[in-house]
Amino acid sequence: MAHFVGLDVSVKETAVCVVDEAGKVVLEQKVASEPDDIVTLLTSIGVDYGRVGIEPDHCRSGWSMAWRRLTCRWSASRRGI
Repeated sequence: MAHFVGLDVSVKETAVCVVDEAGKVVLEQKVASEPDDIVTLLTSIGVDYGRVGIEPDHCRSGWSMAWRRLTCRWSASRRGI
């Protein structure tokens, strides 16, 4: 079953919400706005993600590029590449 992630990124904290295909909230938590912290939280749940939606704060434009690099690395490691 695919899960979906919503990230509301601000300068200091990111609100993370994970829902399943039925829309049931699996996780709601705030973490530091660091890509490593977010990836650690999402991998700790142990589910597959269908999509990730990001609402970035205007001050964190470089954050999006860092997030893409980390998700590509994470995706490759999950597939054994």
